[in-house]
Amino acid sequence: MDSFITIRFKRKTAKRFQEFSKSHFKTHTEAMSTILDFFLYNEISPNEKLGPTGRTIEAKLLKRINAVIAIMRDMEKTQTKPTVAMIESLFQTEEPRKKPLILEKKIVEEKKEVRFQEKQNHNNEL
Repeated sequence: MDSFITIRFKRKTAKRFQEFSKSHFKTHTEAMSTILDFFLYNEISPNEKLGPTGRTIEAKLLKRINAVIAIMRDMEKTQTKPTVAMIESLFQTEEPRKKPLILEKKIVEEKKEVRFQEKQNHNNEL
């Protein structure tokens, strides 16, 4: 069995480590060993920033997705819908209007309307 050694930490840091260790590992030794292995394996320093966090990446992705949606809506309004309308108008078949043949005569009923009427003068009738 390995022997133990005492390391001095500030109380606040020791409490944080104990809470972290209890929530993720069986023993404090296992927690510390895993943390050290992580830094050695990944060849990083604990003082380095690893880059954007998951939240910032998510926010950036949402912004980009919204930008793509806006671009697609604009394309739909300015390109797709007008093009579809033009293509539909090309393929719409209208029935040709029937023009009467030159030899065919139409019988037009003329209404006899009285356009002018004589004015009757009642005073001059003697």
